[in-house]
Amino acid sequence: MSGSILDLVTQALGSGGTRQISQQLGIDESQASSAIGGAIPVLMGALARNSSSGDGAGALAGALDRDHDGSILDDLGGFLGGGGAESAGGGILKHVLGGRQPQVEQGIGAASGLDAGKAGALLKMLAPIVMGALGKSKREQNLDAGGLGSILGQEQRRMERKQPGLGGMLGSLLDQDGDGSAMDDLAKIGGGLLGGLFGGRR
Repeated sequence: MSGSILDLVTQALGSGGTRQISQQLGIDESQASSAIGGAIPVLMGALARNSSSGDGAGALAGALDRDHDGSILDDLGGFLGGGGAESAGGGILKHVLGGRQPQVEQGIGAASGLDAGKAGALLKMLAPIVMGALGKSKREQNLDAGGLGSILGQEQRRMERKQPGLGGMLGSLLDQDGDGSAMDDLAKIGGGLLGGLFGGRR
């Protein structure tokens, strides 16, 4: 793989995408960067968990083939500025997060200082970008459903090596009705994963 899915997403966003997101949400860029840093690993972790079964991987592969070929990354500014970014991500989140969506929104909001509504809007903007990066990797590497599940698993393990607390935090968000204590670590984890990519590029 020429680069990880996380790399594809963060490189596509860069400083310009972060700035656009901050403007859409009405927050400053540093807060947007922190929130993005927490949200992307959560989305990718949820996708990895969903694709760990054969049925889940097959459903994801079908969705990528239908709707997410990676072209969104070629004009991310147009996507984020076009006014339809949130609506594009709503359906993805229902499939990816299911009944955990409100909990995830609250967790990301608590970690980054956003209200749950803005955290939800952020997730809706990011979901199609993450799917686009995954679709691009699938197309370029000619991955089947099994290969897709495999690279998502590798991606999650790579993120957890960088930030060892990530696995437990994702478990708290995605698997159980936690009390929110893991949210204290979410912003720190996201910053550790993405800070080097976003830092100094604005």
